[in-house]
Amino acid sequence: MEYLDIYDGNGAPLGIKKTKKEAHAEGLWHKAVHIWIINSKGEVLLQKRSPLVDNHPDKWDVSAAGHISAGEDERTSALREVGEEIGLDLSSADLIHIGTVTQQSSRPGYINNEINPVYVVKMDLDTNEMQRQEEEVSEVRFVPYKEFDRMVQQKDQSLVHHPEEFEILFKYLREKS
Repeated sequence: MEYLDIYDGNGAPLGIKKTKKEAHAEGLWHKAVHIWIINSKGEVLLQKRSPLVDNHPDKWDVSAAGHISAGEDERTSALREVGEEIGLDLSSADLIHIGTVTQQSSRPGYINNEINPVYVVKMDLDTNEMQRQEEEVSEVRFVPYKEFDRMVQQKDQSLVHHPEEFEILFKYLREKS
């Protein structure tokens, strides 16, 4: 059973731990880290979520992401998630923090109030050699920045949308290209 630290809406810890299920049932603020992988061509790695996951099955999403477990720091969580989901062994020095966003969504019986630290990792990879966690990730692919931007602008239904996060990511990409 996975436990999460609970926060107020501004990101201040409340000293409370709840199970992930309780946090979502009660709509409690918690943290989940998002990691975007960018190659030297400026392409963004997207993962296609497995058809087996509860949230956004079969949609293209962040390179790697996941809840920050109770007592775990952001960077440790980011490294764990990248390793679990797409099989990469990174170090904390590989992570570039580009911002933090809040996201809220809900469906019957599930309220997601998240604070998302957002990181970028710059590296070249062969997606055919990546070890995916098949219960969570069905596919990975690099998408050219302009194509990804078009998907976002057109609100492509095959993509999980993170509007505030996309702004931060695109600002970073424009400044670094």
